[in-house]
Amino acid sequence: KAMCSGKLQTGLLVAGYFVYLLVGAAVFQVLERTAEKQEKMAAAQMKEAFLQNFTHLTVAEMEQFMKNLTEAIQNGVYPVGNESQIEDSSWDFSNSFFFAGTVVSTIGYGTLRPKTAGGQIFCVFFALFGIPLNIVFLHRVGKMLSLLCKKLGEFLHEKGMRKRKIKFLTLLFFLATGILVFLCLPSVFFQITEGWSYSEGIYFAFITLSTIGFGDYVVGKQPGRNYFSYYRMLVAIWILFGLAWIALLFNL
Repeated sequence: KAMCSGKLQTGLLVAGYFVYLLVGAAVFQVLERTAEKQEKMAAAQMKEAFLQNFTHLTVAEMEQFMKNLTEAIQNGVYPVGNESQIEDSSWDFSNSFFFAGTVVSTIGYGTLRPKTAGGQIFCVFFALFGIPLNIVFLHRVGKMLSLLCKKLGEFLHEKGMRKRKIKFLTLLFFLATGILVFLCLPSVFFQITEGWSYSEGIYFAFITLSTIGFGDYVVGKQPGRNYFSYYRMLVAIWILFGLAWIALLFNL
């Protein structure tokens, strides 16, 4: 019975956690989308005005243009290319979900961030409850993985292996598989999808999973690259399980 209720609790926790992220993503999307569209349109207009007058701009006007351009880029608006990009929102569902995931896991790349007052206040409360929930979630997933560890240990013990040797082997096994599954393989995937070098992929994976999150490399952000639709959502899920693996390593 205890086992059954434990499984039920875990199931509810995982479901609740993902529902929390999905709802958060939907709210961020609603709050931020319109403001972002206005920002993109303003940037496009600024570019138009510049292209019409650039032959006889004063130094002061040129300085102002550079300042506006820098500001737009810092806000994640790249006035490059044609009008169609105004329609592509950084706050589509996949991106919003990715953002919600980086908030609760405290990675915080800083490339996508709420700019409306509503979005910022919601972000405070979302993180306030989301971060503890994330810790509980990671702890629970880590616990499930360590049960696997235990089973492996018991199996080796029955085969007549010594306790200390078993401890060392299970740690080695989880370290090796984790490095393969969470660092080496994803880096190949990033190399193909993002066009990074393999070492950049490893660097990105480590900076992300250690929750340092500089934001110098972020997935799905390069203008003019075609990504498949739920790419960032997949990466968000990789991050969550990668964090659980790291939590387990500390446990072991």
